[in-house]
Amino acid sequence: MRIVAFDVRPDERAEFERQAARAEVSELVCHEGTLSVESADLVRGFDAALVLGLVRYDEALLAELAARDLRVLVTRTIGTDHIDLDAAKRLGVRVSNTSYAPDSVADFTLMLMLVALRKYKPMVYLQNVNDFSLSGLMGRTLASLTVGIVGTGRIGRAVARRLVGFGATVLAYDLHESEEMRGLGTYVPLEELYRRSDVITFHVPATPESERMVRDETLAQMRDGVVLVNTARASLMDVGTLVSGIESGKIGALAMDVFAGEDRIYHEAHGLGIISNRDMAYLRQFPNTVLTQHVAFYTQEAVNEMVAHAVDAALRLA
Repeated sequence: MRIVAFDVRPDERAEFERQAARAEVSELVCHEGTLSVESADLVRGFDAALVLGLVRYDEALLAELAARDLRVLVTRTIGTDHIDLDAAKRLGVRVSNTSYAPDSVADFTLMLMLVALRKYKPMVYLQNVNDFSLSGLMGRTLASLTVGIVGTGRIGRAVARRLVGFGATVLAYDLHESEEMRGLGTYVPLEELYRRSDVITFHVPATPESERMVRDETLAQMRDGVVLVNTARASLMDVGTLVSGIESGKIGALAMDVFAGEDRIYHEAHGLGIISNRDMAYLRQFPNTVLTQHVAFYTQEAVNEMVAHAVDAALRLA
């Protein structure tokens, strides 16, 4: 089987070399550049293309790929919201995502909670100006808090297992309840979770139903000073609501690894360039907000798994 990969980062190279040695793979070519209409000729003669979520694979781009006889497109991500799945089906392009162990994102989620609750960001700021006073730095322990988990798939359950170890009270909400989760926390209606939780962490995919789960109406249902954590998808939270919630104090702390309009900002070095996302710049400056650059997944273990599983998917679908 002949496979071509795009958006290949240096940290993926070693695993791609290992995958290229598999007996089922006759050729595996890696490109650092993104697959686009302009570069579509690069897929000609290959059975499958492996990509990331850096561009939108809309009908126009998919048509160009199909016209060059590409029949399999695999994204080295869990989410597929950057791919027009309906168009791919019409054009005869089979699509797959990949998976990796939930530990990387679950660990990162707990880290964000602790950074927010223990006020690590202002601690660092104060140390940088030789201010080692305690004023304003009193935190809270997870064991004293109720944490709501919205979405109890593999990542949500992994977060719950860690929270149990910290002694937190865990509430959960999901359309499809998990037996494992019932042993870790208590399922409640979403409105009750909002009302009772000190910390709320989101682990649901981007769907029309999950869009703007956090908006003015739902934020009003939450406790004053609620801590919100999002390592899932930016579309789950209305940015205007987040801004007003931080300004008013309704949101006690905000920790996000994803952000609306992050494309072409996150995962790139801008140096002295202009970052054209006003909401991102504005929220970043608050002492009780932590914005990380979509790195919750980014461990060596997860990167290797994503590459290996992408090749597995390509072999399965071809």
